[in-house]
Amino acid sequence: MDIIMPKMGESVSEGTIIKWHKKVGDSVKRDEIIFEISTDKVDTEIPSPSDGILTEIFVQEGQTVEVGTVVAKIQSEDTITSEPPTFTQNEIKEIPQKDLQIEEEPANIIDITMPKMGESVMEGTIIKWYKKVGDFVKKDETIFEISTDKVDTEIPSPQDGYLVEILVEEQKTVEVGTVLARLSSKSDVKKLSVETKDKDETEKVEQDKEQPAAMHDNFNKPAEFESEFKSKTKRFYSPLVISIAQKENISMQELESIEGTGIEGRVSKKDVMNYLEKRKSKLISSPQSDIKSKATIESKLKFVETPKQTFQYAAGSDYQTIPMDNIRTKIMEHMVHSRDTSVHVTGMIEVDVTRIHNFINANKDYYLQKENVKLTYMAFISDAVVKALKKYPLVNSSIDGNNIIQKRNINLGIAVAVEPTGLIVPNIKNAEDKNLFGLARAIQDLANRSRNKKLTPDDISFGTFTITNYGVFGTVWGTPIINQPEVAILGVGAVRKIPVVLEIDGTDTIAVRNIMALTLSHDHRLIDGMLGGLFLKEIKDNLENFDFKTVQ
Repeated sequence: MDIIMPKMGESVSEGTIIKWHKKVGDSVKRDEIIFEISTDKVDTEIPSPSDGILTEIFVQEGQTVEVGTVVAKIQSEDTITSEPPTFTQNEIKEIPQKDLQIEEEPANIIDITMPKMGESVMEGTIIKWYKKVGDFVKKDETIFEISTDKVDTEIPSPQDGYLVEILVEEQKTVEVGTVLARLSSKSDVKKLSVETKDKDETEKVEQDKEQPAAMHDNFNKPAEFESEFKSKTKRFYSPLVISIAQKENISMQELESIEGTGIEGRVSKKDVMNYLEKRKSKLISSPQSDIKSKATIESKLKFVETPKQTFQYAAGSDYQTIPMDNIRTKIMEHMVHSRDTSVHVTGMIEVDVTRIHNFINANKDYYLQKENVKLTYMAFISDAVVKALKKYPLVNSSIDGNNIIQKRNINLGIAVAVEPTGLIVPNIKNAEDKNLFGLARAIQDLANRSRNKKLTPDDISFGTFTITNYGVFGTVWGTPIINQPEVAILGVGAVRKIPVVLEIDGTDTIAVRNIMALTLSHDHRLIDGMLGGLFLKEIKDNLENFDFKTVQ
């Protein structure tokens, strides 16, 4: 079996072998760490995909190779053709009989991993297990539910089988690709569970001989130390970074001060090692050291730090503390990130949708029966936006450093409110290829699947422009926050009957019209006031002059 350099992110094309934990000829067990890699996005330890013997190593420590390169080979122990090893009588006694039984009668085991639910999603939280160990599950039957900053969804079984192991408990957050559970097609699940348990207990005894007792997971990190770090920071630190911090006595204050070069500013192993080198060379010092010197410098500079104001709520007072759920926490982080990334500017324009209002009321039952589609304002707005994006494609872009990434396709995001306080933005792929009815069907489908937790990773990935309809709740207008990495978002206000001044045959007349306010928040780094105004005006013109002959 070939062991390849794994792909650790959408933009990661290579990785460096930091350390081999095994040498040629060593026996390795499934999920046992073989080697450690470093990329510009993440540092991590790579486990073995199966039991076997490490027969060849092609890439040495310190070498950098492309993703997909074969770095080593593992040969299954039952296919080794060389002379079998001999054992002493004591060694034979130490071999667990259950392990021998597994070798004679292997089970078809499938790893269930944390899926990647979007381009920038690196982790997920187990919300609920719908099955327990020993349960039989059918293909496509829901096994568990997860939550990320992009989507809450139910994960189906890849095939029929028995759930023989659950490795990650509810409410625990793990990285994408982490093995969460194992499924077996073997019919004798009770027997398999016993074998697995005995094998795990044997492995645990061996591990306990090598290291102090601690909660153990896929990354071999002490849970107590990791929990302490997570409770004191909102930043994400990989298990490897946390492990290095523990070994090198890097305090939380020091770790927080390290500038990360990984994705979204995350601290990588390289960043930590660079910090340690600077600390050793005394270019920087530990916050725990030289306190007297620090106080002297601050007094000379007459620097007084204003303490951060906090609010203390006494137990039993008139307040109720409600912990944020995972999706609300992620939304909060996503909004702060967008605020700190894009230079937000918002423009507003009023649109007379009286013609569309009258058309919907007169024809909604007819088209529901004829086309099996419910006509709404959102379908017309989406159609108008797509046409405007075709005319002004720069609004359908992203910013990558000093480069503009202009998208060829229009993947139109529709913000959907999910009870009780959630929000999700699935998108209509290739919206430029759909007519009014096609957009209406797609909007209805995305809304239904969002609320029933049936969205797929593709549904919430690679959006290019977003529409949010807060008008459905009666809000007249607002200033929405851009959905990164897009450069603009359209807010739709409530339709109101208000008196307006119309010029008819040269005479000003007051009439009651159905008016809707549209607001466009755009990133002024790319979309200036002129382009933002032209884009809004194009949407207004498309709506007020909609050609109803195209839907007859």
